[in-house]
Parts: sequence; C-alpha cells; structure tokens
Amino acid sequence: MANVSVYNMEGKEVGKMDLNDAVFGVEVNEHLVHMAVVQQLANNRQGTQKAKTRSEVSGGGRKPWRQKGTGHARQGSTRSPQWTGGGVVFAPVPRDYSFKLNKKEKRAALKSALTSRVNENKLLVLDELKLDEIKTKNFKEVLDNLKVSKALVVIEDNDKNVVLSARNIPNVITAQANTINVYDIMKYSTVIVTKGAVAKIEEVYA
Repeated sequence: MANVSVYNMEGKEVGKMDLNDAVFGVEVNEHLVHMAVVQQLANNRQGTQKAKTRSEVSGGGRKPWRQKGTGHARQGSTRSPQWTGGGVVFAPVPRDYSFKLNKKEKRAALKSALTSRVNENKLLVLDELKLDEIKTKNFKEVLDNLKVSKALVVIEDNDKNVVLSARNIPNVITAQANTINVYDIMKYSTVIVTKGAVAKIEEVYA
C-alpha cells in the first residue's frame, strides 16, 4: 500500500496517508492510458471541416477548348482539380471522429494514470483546500508553498472560491473528484488532491 505525505496549505508536512492499492497501486497499462487520451482528444474534435469536390464547384460545364489541334493538353472542364478555382481531389467532409472505450478499459486507464503519478512522486495530498474569498493571489501562494507551477487540482466538491481563484492562473485547472480524466492527469506535471477528494476517488473507483 502506497504511503504518501500530507501537506497543509503552507506547504508543511502534517502527516502520512495510505492510498488504496486498488486505485493508486495497480499495474500501469500504458496502452490503455494512450487509448484513453486519444479517445478524449478524438471525441473533442468538431469534425466540421469541408471543402468542395469537382462535382460541387460551380461552373466548368463546357470544354475550355476543343479536344485536338490547339497545342494545349486536352481539358474537359475548368473545374478539374489542376485548375485554379477547381475542386479538391479528396476533399474533407464533415465526419464524427469519436470512438468508444469499454467501461472497464476507462477505469483501468484512469487507475493506471493515477498510479503512474504516485510512482513518479507527482501526486501531492493536501489536508484541506479552503479559501475565505475569491482571490487569485491567495491560491497562487498555496502553489508557491507547494513549489508547484503546473498542476491539476482535484477537490471534493465544487468550491466556488477555489475554482474561481484558480481560473486565471496559467497551466492550472481544477476538477471535482468525480470528473477527473486521464488526459488532464497526464497533461499536468503535478496532481494536487485534497484528502476528501482522495476518499471520494477511492469510493468511486476501488
């Protein structure tokens, strides 16, 4: 069972905490982590790009010149792909890039991502994260105390003061324990989790 230090908002160690091996101590499956990241990025694509093929471009209904005798190469239409203003050969059309992963695969990928952060000592546990007011400066002080600049901050519930205080800090995002995803865990160099959020994650995924 992984044992990690617990810090307060001043960056001082205030205790130790055991993490559930069913969530934070699994065998890391890099392939599933990769698939989960690819799926999230693919599902976020709009897929609305469009260009016209030669059948959709207006004009070009007659031959620009006769077939033989001009010295030019034969041409059937001024809307062929080699002409300026012509259609695109294999034009992109609106499509859906999304694909599905099984529930078990998603859970395994998330556990693998969390375990990799624990193994790399990039998961910090806070005893609590409470701010009296919405103030970016106060949240930045907490990050400075923890010596962190790029982080995913996972909180137990939707704390308006914390979320809005962190919103304007570059390379920092907040998430509730039940909304974390593999992409964010892998993207940010440090994952900061409150004790309450750890308990909630273990409750949901153990």
